[in-house]
Order: sequence, then structure tokens, then C-alpha cells
Amino acid sequence: MAELLFEIFCEEIPARMQVRAGEDLSKALTDGMKKAGLSVEAVQVMTGPRRLVFAADVPLRSPDVSEERKGPRVGSPEKALAGFLRGAGLSDISEAEIRIDPKKGEFYVAILNSEGRDTKDILAELIPDVMQNFPWPKSMKSGASTFRWVRPLQSLLCLLNGEVVPFEVGGINSGDVTEGHRKHGKGPFKISGLDSFVNLLENEGHVVLSAEKRKDIILTAARKACDDKGLELVEDEGLLNEVAGLAEWPVVILGDMDPSFLELPSEVIRLSMRTHQKYFAVRNPKMGELAPHFIVVANQAAPDGGKAIAAGNSRVLSARLADAQFFQSEDAKKNLEDYYEKLDTVVFHKKLGSIKDKAERVAALARELAPIVGADAEKAEKAAKLAKCDLVTNMVVEFTSLEGQIGRLMYEREGGDKDIAMAIEDHYKPKGPSDDVPTNPVAVAVALADKLDTLVGFWAIDEKPTGSKDPFALRRAALGVVRIILENDVRVKISNAILRADVKKYEGALRWDEGFTGDPSTIDLLLIDSVSPDLFSFIADRLKVYLKDKGIRHDLIDAVFAPKENGEREDDLVAIVNRVTALQKFLSTDEGENLLAGYKRAANILKAEAKKGDLPEGAPNRPDDAYGAALYDALQSSSKSITAALETEDFDKAMFALAELRAPIDDFFTNVQVISDDIAVRENNLRLLRLIRDTSRQIADFEAING
Repeated sequence: MAELLFEIFCEEIPARMQVRAGEDLSKALTDGMKKAGLSVEAVQVMTGPRRLVFAADVPLRSPDVSEERKGPRVGSPEKALAGFLRGAGLSDISEAEIRIDPKKGEFYVAILNSEGRDTKDILAELIPDVMQNFPWPKSMKSGASTFRWVRPLQSLLCLLNGEVVPFEVGGINSGDVTEGHRKHGKGPFKISGLDSFVNLLENEGHVVLSAEKRKDIILTAARKACDDKGLELVEDEGLLNEVAGLAEWPVVILGDMDPSFLELPSEVIRLSMRTHQKYFAVRNPKMGELAPHFIVVANQAAPDGGKAIAAGNSRVLSARLADAQFFQSEDAKKNLEDYYEKLDTVVFHKKLGSIKDKAERVAALARELAPIVGADAEKAEKAAKLAKCDLVTNMVVEFTSLEGQIGRLMYEREGGDKDIAMAIEDHYKPKGPSDDVPTNPVAVAVALADKLDTLVGFWAIDEKPTGSKDPFALRRAALGVVRIILENDVRVKISNAILRADVKKYEGALRWDEGFTGDPSTIDLLLIDSVSPDLFSFIADRLKVYLKDKGIRHDLIDAVFAPKENGEREDDLVAIVNRVTALQKFLSTDEGENLLAGYKRAANILKAEAKKGDLPEGAPNRPDDAYGAALYDALQSSSKSITAALETEDFDKAMFALAELRAPIDDFFTNVQVISDDIAVRENNLRLLRLIRDTSRQIADFEAING
């Protein structure tokens, strides 16, 4: 095997794009080489601020390939022979071999031989193609070239066993030279292979190639800098990943800030450090509170030990935190509730009114949901009205991601109720699939009301997600509803919760829509006729996604979701999950598998007979034969037991009652001629099969289950 080394050297690549770019480069090159017949081993990918590196072991040449292509029989029409020759690339049928098949006789076979290619030639074609079609989220052109890359290219290094693989991309020719650190590197460096590449760059070029190694250097040095001062690093995996993508030669520096800034909420300080300055926060390990220091990661070793860098960063941070202090003092001149009326100046959606309109709707809905989730209705209503007030404060305008947190802090400083304060912050949760859901009952009521109001509103104005487009994050809102209900064991029928949203309140909101000329009351009709069932289906789809991630089979979810014969369907999400879980457990047993097979057999017979004409109506009589009578008795008994078990939501007991049908169904199919010559017996047997189906459907639609 030969050693392949490929480096793309360019201007600074955004940190958030580096890891994905390394993965995309590796996949594109590996797939391309394998498609060309090359085996690829020992793949290494290294990413950094100014380079993407791919290394692997590959053969020097792809193997020769011999392929046999079977053609038509000897004596076939000319048209068939001509098509075979054209597809095989042969000029005459004499170039094909004749083979003999004992059953089919003589037929033509084309032997297609293709010689292997030098890996150098394969790479010289593959790499430019990969780079021309690279999936950067954003790219740019530089100079006169039409080639696009994330940042301007500087050089391309490509070696196969130490020899340059020649090609050109964007006006830059490949070679055997690379550069080190922008300030400390002694390059350019002439490279002979992977070992010299790594050694020269890390020892003389001041470049740490491995992102994982840079992260380890940063974390170790930051912890030590804190330990030396009796402090503790506030670790942040996301920030660590980001700064490791900003510094090729990371140097950790401990900086100081004015202790007076610690009067600000810790969330504001950390956000200023993390988001705007890329600093790590530091805390007092004994008190657990932030300390007046920070960790900054520089991309250079400073001669003064980093004092000037620390001082400069401290000045920048101080300016930002001084602004925050001013905003906080201005906001504190009013109580949180005083900002409520100002919400009327902020549009939520032109057809759904202002933020104040939304807050009023959410407050009304939260009050209705409060008893269901065990919350105080007065608190839920007040929390819902206060929940959005911080959106018009100076602090949230400046630090948008702290919405909810600022409101909580302001309300706590006023001495407000703890449950209401918690709901103000937590009603936005969950913000993502891994985010915690609110658990405080008041917060649960407000969070559910907020998300349901959003969903019902956008459904009422017919602005739903389409394909990959979801500008109002309605899928996230629906998943939030699902998770809040399930993870808090909230017993509520979704359709009822949807209908509790007072859509008439949207009528006043239509004043924002200058183009609306219709009757606002038609929105209520839209809700009744289509919004509720359609929105429930949307929420049900999010439930399916949630359960699939939990290892629940999708066909079982569909089976439980299937509407009953009267068109109704279960819409208590907790009950649905409990039923699906019990069903999956039951079907993993022998009784479950065999019962499913028996159900399928009964359903297939009913389908076949339905094609011949209408199935007999009515309930079956107790058959005269022993096996039919035993099945009839078992169905009567099981149906009663299942009904009783479902009323108490004892789904395991319901499955046990269903399992008792296994033996009678097996005996019936083994010993009874279902499609009897006697019309009366045949019709009664079909009624009996329909009773099997109907009894099973009390639990789920077994027809939707694979197996």
C-alpha cells in the first residue's frame, strides 16, 4: 500500500464548518477511490483554522477487471443481437463467446476486460471534481477564477508515496509545500510524507494539526491556570469545540475583570463572554459563584506571557458588560408587569396579532389547562401574561437568547411568586430535542398553552410547515407539546386541548392584516371543520418521531393510532404510549406472534370474501361444532375482559386477555372448513372471523402490524 497525503491550505475556515468539512472531504475521496476500484485503509482526517488534511493508505494502481455480460440466445433476431453488441461495446458477434445452458441452450457472452489505472491518474481527476462540488454551506470566489471555496485557496499539497500528484484547482497547482503558523511558523516547508508533515508543522511550524489534541491542550492549560489561582473553570464543551477551531497554536491566558460586574446576572456575564468574546467563565469553587476572571485562548505565544492580550480582552469585555449594567439599571426602573402594554407594539404575526394579543390568548388557555396539570389557575394566568414582558426590555433586545431568563430575574428581584418566576423562564422549554422540559405545574400549563396557541393559530390561518420549510418552528412546538405531556404524565386529550384554544380571540388580531377583507368568524368554522383533526395528525406525527427514537416500532404506533370503526381515535398521548409499549412487549412473545398470524389469516379470508360480495351483517350465533363454539365462547369472554382492562388502562391485562384467543383460533382454523358448502354455516363462520377482527381492534388495528 502507498501513503496518500492531501492538504487543502486556505484562509481561515469558520470554526463551525471545520468538522463537517473534514467528514465531507473524507467521504467524497474515500467513496470516489472505492468507486474507481481502489481499496482505502488507515484513513486520517485533520481539520484546523486554515487547513483540511486527508491521509490514507491506498494501492499504487487499481486492479484489472474482467466482467462477463450475458447476451441473447444463439439465433436471436438481429435487433436483439445489435442491442447486445452496442451495450457490450463489441463490433461483431464473433467477438463474443458462446456458452451452453442445459435448460436454455446456447447463448452469447461478452468478456469485457478493463485494465487498471495508476492511482495518480485517478486522484488527478477525482480531487478537482471533489473540490469543485464541495458542499460548503457558504462559499466565495476569489480573484478572476470561477472556482468557489469557503475562503481563498493558498496552496494544495498532494503526495503519493512522496511523489507529487499533479492537478490544478482554482488556478493553483498541487505541490509538496505547505505553510506553518501565520506568525510563528518558519515555513514554507517541503514535505516528503505524512510523518515529515506532522513533525515539521508541529515542531517548527507551530501548528497543532489534530482538533482533539488542540482541545486537550486548551482544557488542560485552562484547568491549570485556574488551579494555580484557587479558581475553577466553568467548562463548556460547545465553546471548547469552537475555540479549538480558531487557534492553530492555542495558548491559554487568564484575564481579570472589574469585580463590580459580578452584580450582573451570571447568565448575562457568561453570554457576553461566550457568545461575543469566546471566553471561558471562571468561578469560586467554594462559593460556586462566578469569579472576576476569564480564560481567553490566543492563537499565539506572547513574549510578555500574555499580559497585553489579557488587558486588551479585559477592556473589550468591560465595555460590553458596562452596557449591560446600563440596560439593567434602565429596565429596573419599572416592574416587569409595566412592560405588558408595550407588547402591543410588537407584531407576533400580521394575521395573529401582537405579542400582547398572544399573551392574552395564552393566559386564557393556561387558566383552562391549569387544573389538568395540577397548577393554580390564578398563577398560571398571571405567569402567562408576564412570560413575554421581557421581550421589550433593553436587556433582551441586546441579549436576545436570554428571553425568559431576564424576565424571571426581574420578577424575582421584585419578590414575586417562585412558581410564576419559574414559569416565566421555563415556558420556552424545550427549545430542542435534548433540552429539559418544564416540570413545575405552573410552568407546564404556560408552556403547553403557549405552544398550543402557536400551533392552533398557524393552522387557523393555514400557514403550515411544507416539506423542509418550517419558518415558524411549528414542528419543534409540536414535539414540545408531546414531550411536555409524556414526560410529565399529563392526562389530556389533545383534540380537547386544541379546542380549548379560544380561536375567536384571533378575530381581533386580524387588524394587523391589512389584506384581510373576510369575516373573522370564519376562522372559528375553519377550526371546527379542519384545524383540530389536521393539527392532531401533525402532533401525532411528532409523537411517532419521538417514539421511534425510543425504540418503538413504527407499525405498532400506526396500529394504535388507527381510527376505530366509528372514526374516533385515541388522543390521550400517555395512554397511547402505554398501549404501544404493552403491545410491543406482547408481540415479542410466542402467544403474540401466533395470535397475529391468526388475525392476519382471518383478515385475509374476510378480504377475499368481500371481493365476491357484501359480507354477512350482524353478530355470529354460537356454532354447533365444538371448535367454533369454543372460539365463540373465548371471544365473548376475552372481549369483556379487554373492555374492563382498557377502562382501567391495564394494558398488560388487556394483552393477556387477547392472548387467551390464541389456542381457540388455531384449533378453529386447523379443524373447521371456514368457507363451508353450507351457506348458513359459511356466513356464520365469516361473522365469527369478523368478531376476531373487532375484538382485536379494541386494542389496536392488527392489520397495520408487519408480520
